Amino acid sequence: MAATEHGISVDSERTNLLNHHTEKHFTAGEIVRDIIIGVSDGLTVPFALAAGLSGANVTSSIVLTAGIAEVAAGAISMGLGGYLAAKSEADNYSRELKREQEEIIAVPETEAAEVAEILAEYGIQPHEYAPVVNALRKNPQAWLDFMMNIFGLHLQ
Repeated sequence: MAATEHGISVDSERTNLLNHHTEKHFTAGEIVRDIIIGVSDGLTVPFALAAGLSGANVTSSIVLTAGIAEVAAGAISMGLGGYLAAKSEADNYSRELKREQEEIIAVPETEAAEVAEILAEYGIQPHEYAPVVNALRKNPQAWLDFMMNIFGLHLQ
């Protein structure tokens, strides 16, 4: 007995396995990266400032005040940097999304050839990827999603 999902025939045993299988992928890589960079930067600079001021033979109240001022300035700087990076990423995503939408409408043959080329780079043969390309052409939103994802453009 075969079950069909998205045009792919799968026997009932495999369907049962797929229905009960859940994968848990770690998806917070960018957050972890930002935390590590933030903590290392956030700790390194105040310690370096404190060490430098300590060597300058100043009072501990000046070292403490300078350290607190640096932490505040660093937090503001890191916050603005993070905001500008996120805004730039969102702006880039919007620009690329609009470009891909326009290309799917204006030059669908070129876009279809691009999809075929991408799939061919993975060793997929023309007789294997032709149905995929045709299926994407029939579903413009899926086609757009494919193009955005294949180039690693995700808005989170």
